[in-house]
Formats: sequence, structure tokens, C-alpha cells
Amino acid sequence: MKAVICGAGIAGLALAHQLGRLGWDVDMVEKAPGPRPQGYMIDFFGAGYEAAEAMGVLPRFRELGYTLSGASFVDTDGRQRASIDYGQFAGLLGGKLLSIMRPDIELALREHLPESVAIRYGTSVAAVEDEPDGVRVALTDGSTVAADLLVGADGIHSTVRALVFGEESHYVRQLGFHTAAFVFDDPVVREAVAGRFCLTDTVGRQMGFYGLRDGRVAAFAVHRTRTHGAPLPEDARAAVREEYGSLGWVAPSALAACPPHSEIYYDQVAQTRLPRWSRGRTVLLGDACYAVSLLAGQGASLGIAGAYVLADQIGTMEGQVAQGAAAEEHGLDGALARYEQVWRPVVEEKQQVARQGTRWFLPESRTRLWARRAAMRAARVPGVDRLVAGAVTGKPTELAELRAAGDASRTPRAQGRSVSR
Repeated sequence: MKAVICGAGIAGLALAHQLGRLGWDVDMVEKAPGPRPQGYMIDFFGAGYEAAEAMGVLPRFRELGYTLSGASFVDTDGRQRASIDYGQFAGLLGGKLLSIMRPDIELALREHLPESVAIRYGTSVAAVEDEPDGVRVALTDGSTVAADLLVGADGIHSTVRALVFGEESHYVRQLGFHTAAFVFDDPVVREAVAGRFCLTDTVGRQMGFYGLRDGRVAAFAVHRTRTHGAPLPEDARAAVREEYGSLGWVAPSALAACPPHSEIYYDQVAQTRLPRWSRGRTVLLGDACYAVSLLAGQGASLGIAGAYVLADQIGTMEGQVAQGAAAEEHGLDGALARYEQVWRPVVEEKQQVARQGTRWFLPESRTRLWARRAAMRAARVPGVDRLVAGAVTGKPTELAELRAAGDASRTPRAQGRSVSR
């Protein structure tokens, strides 16, 4: 069996890993010229943590991760106004939490790819043609690939989704924020943020900073847009400097050291919502079909977990067909349907939590800023901490429960094989 995966980001790499272990040949295409260095520090937890453990990549994630004491919200003079204790938060998650840069997650996944997976950078999908038992994919380098499955794992601005499902505007819901991330050198700022994630305790716009092991500082920024769905700026550096120029503490130093446009990650904060995730032998994965946005804080986790669920359904269905089940019901088409049936309720709940959290994530008034501080203080109280964490992260998701849901929805015939169960 052969798959073409468009997008060599977290979700695409995770699926390539699992399909390769199932014995598939996988061609990955990525329009970027190489691995992308830009990205945030993220708190990695949830179903993706379990999936990474089952895939065998979690130890490498831990090696590349960071130990942070917590998140501090500071005023213009650097005084802490509110905080989150990572130790307490990790305890609520059973210790299954780590802080890691998004590019490092991709690095670990690339390092663990089976030999049957090939990555072509500087290449994307140009056209898609359905065939009776597969799909023919024309690539931007002029070549054509015949495959059993095409996967669009190419993010919110998915090319595959546009070609197969239609215009981006039909499926992408803007949440009224723009965000940016970049890395810079400043020893004074590095010392000020050492060992913790520091964020400005501000209204309408916010910057966050954390030190990297190579001595540099990573910066994160988010602001409310004046016009809903405002277009992206042509010069990200100029836009960042203008938007966040009023912030105090270390923000002026960070903005002075802000790198050129090409070295800045800059995008809208949005969610993707589609009525269906597959059409023929094309299926979408990760942000291409269920972006939850940075407001939910679980995009990487859900990308890996979704890839795990999809590969698990494919492996199980292949096993059923091998044991004599009807191919039309239990083959690849059935696996794609089961993947969506099992995984869609999970991500829709996370999307709802993110939309509900827009008020506290970046307060739009002093009153709401004070309310957020009060909620963080209350979160230190045993019992209340679980309520606050639940409001922020949503319902816990166990891989075992997802497998059970998938098994329950099938006929009581042989359940076949799966990968990394």
C-alpha cells in the first residue's frame, strides 16, 4: 500500500511513522525548502502524550524538552501579578506533561521515521484525480504519483483541502487574533526569564518569553485584531514592532532584536471546521480539518493523536480484510469513516473549549484582566485547581477509550491488526 502525505509537520510526520510501521510506502511532500525552524514552546499533554509513548518517541521528546517551574504574568516593571505552577498542573495530569519547542517535536518524529518513508521538500500537490481504487496526485515538481491514499496534513491553509474540498473561506473560522513567534539573542533578557515562561500581564496584546538551551530567547506574541479576519501583514517584523511597541519590561529589547520577516512565524488564530474529513481516497488530518487554535493549547497533541487514531483504524481494517471480511465495508474507505467517527467528537469538544476561553486567554479589558488573576489565585486551592484545569483543557481523552469506541462501532468479526497498541 502507498500513501502520499502533503505536509511534513507534526501530524504528517506522526502518520508517516505509523503507516511506515504498518508496512506502507509513504511519500511526503512539503512546500517549505526544509524543516521549519520557527515555532512556539508548547505544553505537551493529553492524548498526544499517550500516542507518543505508544509510538516510542516520547523518550526523545523528553530529551529535547525543557524543565520550567511555571508561567509568570508580569507587569511593565517585571513584577509578578499572577502565575501558574507547572508542578501542580502536571500533578493534575498524572505527570504526563512536558514543555518542548514545536520544531523539536518535528525533529524527534523525523529521526524515528521508518526507511519506507521519503520526504521531498520544496514540493507540494498541484492536482488530484480520483481513481477506482486510489488517487493520482500531480506534484508541483512535474511528477505524478499513483497512491492508495492522499493525506492533507498541510495545516490551516491546506492546499489539499482547497483542491478537493473547496475554498479556504468555507472552512476556516477566524477567532479575531494574530500571533507571532521568533527567536533572538539578548543575555539580559535570557537571565530575566531563566527557568520559567514569562508573559506580559496586559490587555489586548501580550508577549511571552522563555530561555532556550542554546542561550537564545524565544518570543511569543498574540494580539486582538481591530478588524475580524484582518489580512496578514507583508512585513511581519514591522507589524510586530508596531503592535507591541507599547508594552514594557523586556518587550522593547525583544522588539529591537526582532529578526527579519523570513525568520518570523506569523499567522491568524483560527479554527477549521468541515462537514466531512474525507472524499474518495483523500483524507485530511490535523489543522487541515480540525485546527483548535493556540487558544486550546493542544494542537500538537491532537495532531499526533489524530494520526495515531487514523493509522490504528487503517491497521485494524486491513487485518479484517485479510481475514476475509468484506472489503467494501472493512477496507480503507471504512477506516477513513471510522477515524472521523471516533476522533471528531474529541476535537470538536476542544474547539468549543477554545472558543469559550477567548475572554480569559487575552483579556480585552482591565476588569477581565483582574478576573483572570483571581482565577489563577483560586486555582492554587486543591479541588478548585481541577475545575480550573478542566475549563482550560477540556475533557481528558484516553487512547484506550478511543480504541474501545472504534471496536464497538464495528461488526463483531475479527478486529484485525493495529500498530503500537
